Amino acid sequence: MIPRAILFDFGGTLDAAALTWKERLFGLCRAEGVVVTPDRFDPLFYGADDALVGAIPATLSLDETVRRLVAGLGTALGLADERLVDRIATVFLDHTTRAVRDNVSSLSPLASRYRLGIVSNFYGNLATVCDDLGIRSLFQAIVDSQAVGWKKPDPRIFRHALDELGVKPAEATFVGDSLSRDMAGARSVGMAHIWLVPAAAADPRPCCRGDRVIRSLRELGEMLP
Repeated sequence: MIPRAILFDFGGTLDAAALTWKERLFGLCRAEGVVVTPDRFDPLFYGADDALVGAIPATLSLDETVRRLVAGLGTALGLADERLVDRIATVFLDHTTRAVRDNVSSLSPLASRYRLGIVSNFYGNLATVCDDLGIRSLFQAIVDSQAVGWKKPDPRIFRHALDELGVKPAEATFVGDSLSRDMAGARSVGMAHIWLVPAAAADPRPCCRGDRVIRSLRELGEMLP
């Protein structure tokens, strides 16, 4: 069936090349000389991340969201140099802005052919963040887990987005970078799914036979009817 709607994950999909916020911040910390292993970094990131959920206003900007997250992470890591913490946040924001700007060239043509939506595990202010990035007008549905009360891969968050777009699962395709959250969640409601993987990924194995795999959102325009 030719899709009527395309839904996207946000973090790692629309704002980066299949790299989560955790992965990106770990790389930036290491680039700044912070000595930390993934085993130590991961729970500290999740602690800082969880601390923002439900604790920030829906109107909080992207800039302030990232700076609060990185400040919490910096405290957990014991980073006393405020300038270092500020650099990490600033570079992260710059990378995010550039990635979204690059992806707009792929999203704009799709918006003229399909109904577009976002389904994201976020902090409650995703609509504001999309405003800040200049992409809100491209999407007819922006579903933030904190705002609706369900997180991916819960099928209810996907059904909520489909209802907002006015389409059935068989009429939509989901694009995301996570097998466990995006692909599994879309599959649970009977929605086709396309897995976004890093450009350097070797022989990625999708969750379902016949699933399509892309390394850039630029490939969607050629792939979709």
